[in-house]
Amino acid sequence: MPKSCWPDFSPGRGAPANDLSRRFNQAERVADADWLDQRTLLDEVAPPKTSVTLEKPKTIIARNVSPDLPFDRSINPYRGCEHGCVYCYARPTHAWLDLSPGLDFESRLFAKPNAAALLRAELSKKNYRVATIAFGTNTDPYQPIEGRFGLTRACLQILAEANHPLTITTKSDRVLRDLDILSAMASRGLVAVAISITSLESRTHRSLEPRAPRPEKRLAALRALANAGIPTHISIAPIIPAITDHEIEALVAAGAKAGARSASYIPIRLPHEVAPLFRDWLAIHYPERAEKVMAQIQQMRGGRDNDPDYFNRMRGSGPLADLIRVRFQKACRMAGLNIDRTILRSDLFKAPCGNQLDLFGR
Repeated sequence: MPKSCWPDFSPGRGAPANDLSRRFNQAERVADADWLDQRTLLDEVAPPKTSVTLEKPKTIIARNVSPDLPFDRSINPYRGCEHGCVYCYARPTHAWLDLSPGLDFESRLFAKPNAAALLRAELSKKNYRVATIAFGTNTDPYQPIEGRFGLTRACLQILAEANHPLTITTKSDRVLRDLDILSAMASRGLVAVAISITSLESRTHRSLEPRAPRPEKRLAALRALANAGIPTHISIAPIIPAITDHEIEALVAAGAKAGARSASYIPIRLPHEVAPLFRDWLAIHYPERAEKVMAQIQQMRGGRDNDPDYFNRMRGSGPLADLIRVRFQKACRMAGLNIDRTILRSDLFKAPCGNQLDLFGR
């Protein structure tokens, strides 16, 4: 379907519309006349305004027992992500809030202003056991609103004080704002940073990740981090067959040239509401190959749009997934990546001051 015929297509956003399907039996929302169904004077869709709701969770460290993840805890200072990556596997989490995984996910955001205070309290507990904390596992810790709220930086300051190991995954060069903290922590073996780059091509980037920084800026950030002595990693995620898979070798080479020590990849995942959103995106941006793309995704996902099984979800299965793996591994060997594994230190940890009275020795 051409863009002009798509009723809720929003330039500058990743999702074509708000998916009104409901998995949790919420009442179906009507279009919000404040922005969703407005049109500009030129008969174009008015871009949704970004709103931020403050929430006060009781804990900030999320735990998991997934056997295919290299970490068991993570921190997400924000819900939703303004980068608008149409393929984002975190989109369905907005359904729990009675919001759409579509445009709502990238325009109706939530911030946790007490994140640093909660982190200090949790690290100060007597029974706390140190292990690497991962940032950027659900939504990007350096999305645009981080410039306003600074919640990621506030958490980094607590972790630096406690000599606590952490990893960061981001699509934003905004991470360089915290180079002072990160470089100091890297000198103590406490941090590694992964920059996620999906495509080097402008057209693909603009439609897939409309509000994420350009690939050139991310490569420059990778280079700056490496030059500062910070262990760096390039994450090629997701790889989309017939859209970005031809770039595997170029992405690996570009990451290595920028100073990355290691690389990883994940074939595209389409859980729950992400699948219909991605199909709509294909119909708008790549109608001539939409069926081919979905057929190849299903080849890697056991005939389905998504395979949620552990390990398979991260690598896919079948001949196409095997071919991608072989190409990726060969590209890494040629680029000299993944030779040594970065191991972060946990033996330097010291509990931070639990409250203001501790600052005065009381």
